[in-house]
This record gives sequence, structure tokens and C-alpha cells, in this order.
Amino acid sequence: MRNTTKGIAAEIAKGAFRPHTALTNMALSYYQNSANYFAKSLFPVCPVDLSSDNYYIFDKEDLLRDSWQRKPAYGKVAPAVVSEHTETYNCKVDQMIMGIDQIRQTDLQRRQGPATRDPRVQRTKTIAEQANIHQDVLFAGSFFKSGVWSNEYTGVDSTSVSGKQFIKFSNDNSDPVKFFDEKATEMQELTGRRPNRIGLGANVFTALKNHPGILERVKYGGSTMNPANVNLNVLSQLFSTERVVVMQSIMNKAAMGADADMGFIGDPNAILLCYATNNPSIDEPSAGYIFTWDMLGDGQILPVLNYLGENGTHSEYVEGLMASDMKKTADDLGMFFKDAV
Repeated sequence: MRNTTKGIAAEIAKGAFRPHTALTNMALSYYQNSANYFAKSLFPVCPVDLSSDNYYIFDKEDLLRDSWQRKPAYGKVAPAVVSEHTETYNCKVDQMIMGIDQIRQTDLQRRQGPATRDPRVQRTKTIAEQANIHQDVLFAGSFFKSGVWSNEYTGVDSTSVSGKQFIKFSNDNSDPVKFFDEKATEMQELTGRRPNRIGLGANVFTALKNHPGILERVKYGGSTMNPANVNLNVLSQLFSTERVVVMQSIMNKAAMGADADMGFIGDPNAILLCYATNNPSIDEPSAGYIFTWDMLGDGQILPVLNYLGENGTHSEYVEGLMASDMKKTADDLGMFFKDAV
């Protein structure tokens, strides 16, 4: 009877033998810590009902002007003007599909050993993981690079800087705290908004953690049991900003079948200083937004669907869909620094 499916199932149920199967409490899965992803930490997410539409922009020059005038006797002043115009977002649909071999799954199910993990769960998790990678790739390629922001500065090793240069933070003669404070004041003077978010490349974060000027500021806050440690919270306080984000997400940049080419998604030697809202707002400007279209109307930004393959393939597929548009919405609310280390 052991040579039939029912016979094998009966023997397993009686504990007569244990089939060879994979462990259910351990696997090697290189999923990243969700805190490593940076796109949604720097630009707020704005859910939208339509795939494309307009949004209003009220001109800074008119909003920040003093339009009050002395009222003339028996008359009135001219009406103040606040100019407005519109810009457009356009969410494009991205897709990812992963297959499941039904024949292979039949074999695993018949073993009836310890519960075999549902492959749909694994495929769904992988699709969601790579959605985060995809968003960071789009963000880095659009906003975390040279030539995007009008206010762009270049790091140099020399202590003699001019124009849009600054001393690299790998140089002990630099003063990161003073530098960010000065740049934040510049933005505040031009826009009325002090930057509240800093995106640091991985190498920049390492340089700042070990910078003598920063270590000097925090060393008296430590003890033998709890030595002073420069972390994101410390940097946030030193730089007087709400959020410091490190571009720590990585990806394999090689094509399928080629040798792995692992690396950070964001430029590890760059910095983005910006002002952005925590949530979509009609009364606040923001350096940028991530517009996300709920295409299926079920409240899910990343719909994941299961569907059968073509007849005769004995396959089924898990499909992920994501519709979004990342936009720089206020150029003067961002500053980019390249070659910071």
C-alpha cells in the first residue's frame, strides 16, 4: 500500500515514517529591515482617487509679501493679489509577477510532514519587499542625485572653499553642525520653512558618527556602562531637524544569471536636506510627494492577486500592482550635497 498516495498518507498519519522535507522554522531569506528604505521617509505619501489630476500651487512671492496698506480717507486700498497655478501628477502602473509550480506543490503537499509554508505567502512577501526596493530606486534616480535641485553643493578636501563648495565631512577640519545650521537658515530665509529632514548616504553617516567635532559634543553624555553613542536621534538633535534618514537599502544591480552586483541604492556619499510635510496638506509646501493611486478601490496601495496560468502549464501566478508618481513639488525646499565624504 505504500506505493499509492493513500497508502503513503496513512503511513505518515500513523507515524510509521517521516518524509524528508524542509525545515519550517528556519530559512535563509535576505529580506531587509523595513527601516532601511528611505523614499517614504523623506517624501510624504499622498493617496489619490484618480490616476492623474491637477494640484494647486500658490506663489510663495505673493503669500509672503506684506500687502497691508494705510487706508485712505473716504476710500479703500487696492485688493491684494495671490497668484495661483496648477501642476499635474500622473501615476503609472508597475507590475511584478512570480510563478508557482503546481506540480511541485502537489509533491510537497503529499508528504504531509510538518506544515509546508504556503508559496503564495512567500511570493507575496517578496513582491512587497521588491516594491520597497523599486520605490527607493525611483527616488534615488529622480531626487538623490546631481542636477536635480537648484541648490547643489560639492564637497572638497581643501579647507579653502568658494561658491557652492563645502569641506568634506571626512575631513576633521569640517564642522557639520555649523554647516547644516547655516544651510537650514538659508532655506528658512528664502522660503519661511526650516528644513526638517536630512537624508544621509551610508558613507556620510559613518563619517558623521566618527567625526571628532560631533564626538566632542556628545562624549560627556556617556558613562562606563553606557558610553556616548552617535545615533540617528543624536544627529537629529544636533542638526535641529525632525528626522535623519540613512540610505541603507541595498539591491542587486546585476541581471538574472550574472554575478551579483550588490550595492547601496542611494549614493553613499551624498546628502539631501529638505522640508517635507508628514502628511498631505493644503496649507503647507513640501519638497516633494509620492502620489499613490488606489487603482482597485479597495484601499490597498499594493494590490497582490493570485491567478491561474494558461491551460496545460500547471502553474499559477502571484501578481503585484503599484501605481505611483514621485514629484519634486518645491525646488527651493531641497538642497543636495554631493561628494560629502
